[in-house]
Amino acid sequence: MPRLHSFTKKRLLEIYQLMVQSRKLDEKMLILLKQGKSFFHIGGSGHEAAQLAAAEVMRPTEDWAYPYYRDSAFCLGLGMTGREQLLSSLARDEDPNSGGRQMPAHYSKKDVRIISQSSPTSSQFLQAVGCAMAVVRGGDKEIVYVSSGEGSTSEGDYHEALNWASRERLPVIFHIEDNKYAISVHVSEQTASGSVHDLAAGYEHLARFQVDGTDFFESHLAFQKAAERARKGKGPSVVVTDVVRLLSHSSSDDQRKYRSKKELEADKKRDPIIRLRKECIEAGIATDKDFDKIDAITATQVDADAEWAESRPHPSPETATDHIYSNSPMPKSGKKKSVAEKIVIVDAINHALHEEMAYNDKMVIYGEDIADDKGGVFTATKGLTKKFGKERVFNSPLAESSIVGTAVGMACAGWKPVVEIQFADYIWYAMMQIRNELASIRYRSNDAWSCPAVIRVPVGGYIHGGLCHSQSIDGYFLHMPGIRLAYPSNAEDAKGLLKMACRMDDPVIFMEHKGLYRYAPATTPEPDENYLLPFGQANVVKEGNDLTIVTLGMMVYKSLEAAKTVSSSTGASIEIIDLRTLNPIDMQTVRASIEKTNKVMVVHEDNLTNGPGAEISAIIADEFFELLDGPVRRVASKDSHIGFSPIIEDVILPQTEEIVQTAQELLEY
Repeated sequence: MPRLHSFTKKRLLEIYQLMVQSRKLDEKMLILLKQGKSFFHIGGSGHEAAQLAAAEVMRPTEDWAYPYYRDSAFCLGLGMTGREQLLSSLARDEDPNSGGRQMPAHYSKKDVRIISQSSPTSSQFLQAVGCAMAVVRGGDKEIVYVSSGEGSTSEGDYHEALNWASRERLPVIFHIEDNKYAISVHVSEQTASGSVHDLAAGYEHLARFQVDGTDFFESHLAFQKAAERARKGKGPSVVVTDVVRLLSHSSSDDQRKYRSKKELEADKKRDPIIRLRKECIEAGIATDKDFDKIDAITATQVDADAEWAESRPHPSPETATDHIYSNSPMPKSGKKKSVAEKIVIVDAINHALHEEMAYNDKMVIYGEDIADDKGGVFTATKGLTKKFGKERVFNSPLAESSIVGTAVGMACAGWKPVVEIQFADYIWYAMMQIRNELASIRYRSNDAWSCPAVIRVPVGGYIHGGLCHSQSIDGYFLHMPGIRLAYPSNAEDAKGLLKMACRMDDPVIFMEHKGLYRYAPATTPEPDENYLLPFGQANVVKEGNDLTIVTLGMMVYKSLEAAKTVSSSTGASIEIIDLRTLNPIDMQTVRASIEKTNKVMVVHEDNLTNGPGAEISAIIADEFFELLDGPVRRVASKDSHIGFSPIIEDVILPQTEEIVQTAQELLEY
């Protein structure tokens, strides 16, 4: 049987057909757009050879793929159908990528391990690294493919991913499809030296390949070498394929505005489909007739598939908010039993982590400085590395986006990453990974993928930490659908909530107030290993009849102090509710209290403006207004940065005296 570069005629014609199919899909989707049947298109015309060369070295259903939005041909090569891509283009209910939730070309197909992709460029790199971390720890020989355009290599996440993958010799193939333009900006303006291949130099254990991406055979050889290295545990590779972009960046772009006619014509002459056809004919592998037949059959099939896709139902309006959170029931708790008389919060957290690591052998813990002998700057993770080993409890690079991004990848691969952001003040580096990846992956994949990672974050002030060691973050993340929020005020709750977070099917941000870690009033008897505290169950820490204070964290204790002062001076009885979690918020307990007291104030440490008190107050005003005998009042931090001086800090952060004054004013209504 005749072969060309080890490929049979049969296989080469199949590859050609997939290339043509991808091209015809681009053409058809643009027609549908012009007809008003679709709303956006971003294509991969010109990238087909490189993509299918990559797909050839993959093992669908075994290996993992993080393609980007031009990877139509790659996804076809893994087993996605043209019909499925058309369903995505038309945002139909049966779209396997997202059920109409995402823009077209945001690929996802669980049965072949194509993990849901979002729109931000470069965020997928760290997730692929996290997935590879899971592969290695599982002892598997799978590889992880991740792709992007050359413009994405300007993002920090790309370099963080290269660093981490190289550090651990992870089985990742980074495919950079270099068509020379990041929308309209040429690579020479994006990249030092104008070469993304050169840009990746300097990372130990990282192999680099640069090939003509319009040449299927040259591209395949590079991917073959990269895959062999990965499967043998020799480390990651970057494969830069020089491709052509035959379409504008997207349907909302016109490349004729910034590319010359001469340049566009030169790209057409490098069309990878024409090139593969010519090479096969010149080698005597196939004839013009063979290829013409494929062209005709494929064009007819794409037309038929489009007609079929147009006939499929749109998503039902009733499903618009489905799959923001898991539908799985919350794990059940055993009967609470005490195993120690007194324990501080930081030790309760440490014990919870020990117990959950023993409970789940796919749970890992990592972050900055968390490994033994340090055990974290607050010692919350002390002893875990010694007990469970460096493969399960380890230090990360000093890179918050890396920490969260890799956690997303590990969680999607079936592991339970519990990561630490050393101070809440530095979580902002990871905001892209949290907001656009962690929080949305279940929704955007129509419940195909879930990401139940846990992010532990020390928060809050009163420790003389200044601007960048005192921040509260709850107001920001309360605004973010898709993530559960816990904020315990005592050791028992901290242990029960953290153990629940480690077993939930939703991502969790677990806020730990630094000032409470060893705060004597926050000590409690320690519950045993079977105790799990459900999210969304507030605790009435003090009963009363005249005024309700809704609070959490450190403010529980300032509210208790204030209630004592008010009671001694006025005789008023104040009820205090510790919310314990901010997503979900237990408004039923709040309502029951207001029905009794008819007056309420919300006390929290975050800023007054857009802090959690703003939303809680709004809900009370909307739903419980008829129960109120006075306005809803708030006590919170000033809308200011937090100064280092104790004098300045005291002015900005809520103090007991403010709670007392506000309570007294409200009681007079």
